[in-house]
Amino acid sequence: MSRAIAAHHGKFGRACLYELNRSMAMHAHREGHLIFQLQGPDPIMAVSGQSHTTGSHVAIAVNPWQPHDMRVSEEKGVALMLLLYINPIWFLEVSRNSAGALRFGSSCIDLSSDTQKMVQNVAELLISGDQRDLFDNYLFNLTQVCHHNSWQRTPGGRFDRNVCSGIRDHRVRKATRLMKERIGNEILLDDIANESALSRPHFYKLFRENVGITPNVYLNTLRMELAINRLVITDDAVTSIGLDLGFASQASFTRFFVSNVGIPPTDYRRVAHYS
Repeated sequence: MSRAIAAHHGKFGRACLYELNRSMAMHAHREGHLIFQLQGPDPIMAVSGQSHTTGSHVAIAVNPWQPHDMRVSEEKGVALMLLLYINPIWFLEVSRNSAGALRFGSSCIDLSSDTQKMVQNVAELLISGDQRDLFDNYLFNLTQVCHHNSWQRTPGGRFDRNVCSGIRDHRVRKATRLMKERIGNEILLDDIANESALSRPHFYKLFRENVGITPNVYLNTLRMELAINRLVITDDAVTSIGLDLGFASQASFTRFFVSNVGIPPTDYRRVAHYS
């Protein structure tokens, strides 16, 4: 059974330690995402459709808005995973360098023994909850090393061109605005397409070209972000959060949360802290 061990939120983004034995559906984040396998079987990550196996010597990096999923075999046991979601603006500000944009060059990162120790230090700080003032520094150093190492695998310094750095088309910008405004209501993507002056096929094609993911995945990302935020900073009932986000019941909201986050919302709230 998957369970949350610790989750810490801050200006850096969020850091989570999970025991996982269930898979996650295709999803995305606006943050840069780093996945470290600490113990147990090696999950398989699919990033932009390409499969990669995690391990003690290999981490997986996912760029902001890059679609990915995780496949975990229940029969092989539970995997202990450290998952980092790094705010690109925080990373840029702390690095104090315009070259510090959070774009990973490769989805696979080779971990040296020193980097593995850094991973272990971050996990231990996350579990203990002590020395929170040191956490951001440890986290930045680990992210910076992984960011640098990801480009060592990338010939010519090229990154995945399917990952968009901005929404260029004004009709797609309008569509994303409409989704954000109506997030608590039933959203019909055909209506969003019509109001954006696009046919359904053209809307889906243009959206993916501009954002890097489908409108459905984008909408699920908005719901996931709002759900996590309310679980952490409010005392609102899980049922109320789900209903406000357009789910018919707590059960349907929980299924959505588990498929996108890996654990139930009540379990996430139990361990999550914000500073």
